[in-house]
Amino acid sequence: MDRVILPNAAWRDKAGLSALAEALGASDGAARYVGGAVRDTLLGLPVADIDIATSHQPEAVIARLQAAGIKAIPTGIAHGTITAVSAGTVVEVTTLRHDVATDGRHAQVAFTDDWEADAARRDFTMNALYADPTSGALFDWFGGLADLAHRRVRFIGDPYTRIAEDHLRILRFFRFHARFGDAPDGPGLDACTDRANDLMALSRERIAAELLKLLVAKGAVPVVALMIERGILRPVLPEITDVPAFEALADAEAQAGLAPDPIRRLASLIPSDAAESVGARLRLSNADRKRLIAAHEGPGSEGARALAYRVGPAIALDRLLLAGASVEPLAGWTPPRLPLGGGDLVARGIARGPEVARTLRQVETQWIAEDFPDAARTAAIADALTAQPRGASSSA
Repeated sequence: MDRVILPNAAWRDKAGLSALAEALGASDGAARYVGGAVRDTLLGLPVADIDIATSHQPEAVIARLQAAGIKAIPTGIAHGTITAVSAGTVVEVTTLRHDVATDGRHAQVAFTDDWEADAARRDFTMNALYADPTSGALFDWFGGLADLAHRRVRFIGDPYTRIAEDHLRILRFFRFHARFGDAPDGPGLDACTDRANDLMALSRERIAAELLKLLVAKGAVPVVALMIERGILRPVLPEITDVPAFEALADAEAQAGLAPDPIRRLASLIPSDAAESVGARLRLSNADRKRLIAAHEGPGSEGARALAYRVGPAIALDRLLLAGASVEPLAGWTPPRLPLGGGDLVARGIARGPEVARTLRQVETQWIAEDFPDAARTAAIADALTAQPRGASSSA
């Protein structure tokens, strides 16, 4: 195996990381970086999460960390995962494993000291790359380096077997392709197409989590189009049938300098009358369901800022962007608070009770129509309204 060295990267100098690696016996070959941190470093991308694989059993990991004064949290000890916190740096440490039994949703694992066996149970070759923390030497049993070089997302071994072990890998194949891929791997694509119905066995929460990550990936538009063409989503989200609105939204977000938003993008892919049922099916939060339902309600008639004031900036952006309306008025703008309250109206002679609320709404309506003027102008609006006989309108 040719020895390739992991490039230097800022994350490798994080406080406490070298002490953690030493506590786990990295100098003796008992601990290696694995997964996303290795992959993304090789691609020149920023690294968010750090994972270490180790040949030590979970109990030994905890003992070693505690002996070194490193906090050890048994977040997933049944599956061999310990969260280590070393000088503020958080790292997931997992004992080498191989699968004993799988059912497409869960895996029963046994611990091992065989690095290649641990690599073999992972999903894609680019995620099965390991690096020595001290020397940076890379370990690649399944051609992950070559696949990275060709921007190819490829299952380890037989794609059908990998999918049978965990059906979520169907969606992960497309998500990783949207993030890293060039041309899709043919055998993997065919296997995902053939086994698309397996997605029906998954919890809707897992489907939602994976789908929402996919929708904000840089290559999401062509990949979703490919998924529709191949019927991937039909078993679980038959409402998603076309991408023009999704493509238009992605372009609008880019032109406005906005980060891709997963809920907004999901809304662009489904009919307005399906929003409530899709939100419930995917077990979205109440806030996300509200956004999904409201997204197709149009830009309103009062202008972008008035809309943002009435429904909140997030929903306003959703409605404006999906309607193809400009969001420029909202750039750098935060909806203000009405600089006047009920007490100010009482001081102007309005009797406490329903009349105060009615007059305050009138003030607010004109304040919005005038594009949220300052306190002095708001006071003038209130003066004009309270000086009128009750029931009259104002053109203050």
